[in-house]
Amino acid sequence: MLTFLIMAGGSGERFWPLSTKKKPKQLLKIFSDKSLIRLAYERILPLVDKDKIFIATNEIQVPALKEDLKELDDSRIIIEPAFRDTAAAIAYGSTMISKYYDNPTVVVLASDHLISNGDEFRKVIKIAEEEANKGSIVTLGIKPTYPETGYGYIEVSNSTLNVPTKSLGFKEKPKYEIAKEYFESKRYLWNSGMFIFKYETIMEALKKHSLNHFETIEKIKPLFNKNEGTITANIVKDEFMNFEKKSIDFAVMEKASNIMVIPSDFGWNDVGNFTAFEELFEKDENQNVVRNINTISVDSKNNIIVSDGSYQRVSLLGVEDMIVAVTKEEILVCAKNKNQDIKKILKEIN
Repeated sequence: MLTFLIMAGGSGERFWPLSTKKKPKQLLKIFSDKSLIRLAYERILPLVDKDKIFIATNEIQVPALKEDLKELDDSRIIIEPAFRDTAAAIAYGSTMISKYYDNPTVVVLASDHLISNGDEFRKVIKIAEEEANKGSIVTLGIKPTYPETGYGYIEVSNSTLNVPTKSLGFKEKPKYEIAKEYFESKRYLWNSGMFIFKYETIMEALKKHSLNHFETIEKIKPLFNKNEGTITANIVKDEFMNFEKKSIDFAVMEKASNIMVIPSDFGWNDVGNFTAFEELFEKDENQNVVRNINTISVDSKNNIIVSDGSYQRVSLLGVEDMIVAVTKEEILVCAKNKNQDIKKILKEIN
């Protein structure tokens, strides 16, 4: 039984002010005429009917989510009462799915990634399903196209596309010199953060490698049933807070011996920050990327200018290597090489 768990609880702080807590980047239409979560949802519909697609989010984002995905039944929205990182989210979300389907195969996806080749992506998912049914925890490794320092890596002995291979280890985000070595060796893949497993397999792994998550789930199970839908979050909150705050990589993927990786190439981009616009859209004659706003640019180059569509025009004079992001309420002007530090502004605002 193939099911999907789309993780959609992120706050998208790196795209502020376009992205907010109530409407983070996965709910914005700044990359196409559809939101990222709508694209993620539609991408998997050829594989399963909509009742087998679940979305994990937080309470504050539910109204915007329902507005964007009107066809989604309330029972398929899994509300996490608090952010306790991906190990808790995956354990909780897959347990909720198991209340509807007996030992389902669960595909965990991010809601805010772009994939240009949907057919190839779906082909890889079917390969991963077969591997998961053998008792493996499967992850998709993206074949690198350059030395990226913003992604984690997975080491493999065989990087042949679409051929499952054993994981030889997960690596943290490297410095450029190490990323260059990874890229040139052809033995390392980008860690996509996508996982495929049977429910019983992931629970066995948590029991062995992250007992806190297994025991917390066992305490949560009696507290909800499949008919409660979105009100479940209030019922499980006290127990949910007992989850250790750990990523699924740290809790399971770096420790388990049954991890299989599928080297993949389906046009993946995790849209991690504003510089993703440069990879996704054409530049003008001055190497500026402009989205959703009229722009006058004089002696200005290598800039990213983007709006949510609510602003009329931005004029630039003598500006280089900057990010200008505009909404009706806020304007961000940021040096490109500081785009990873946008959270510092949010700390000042909050």
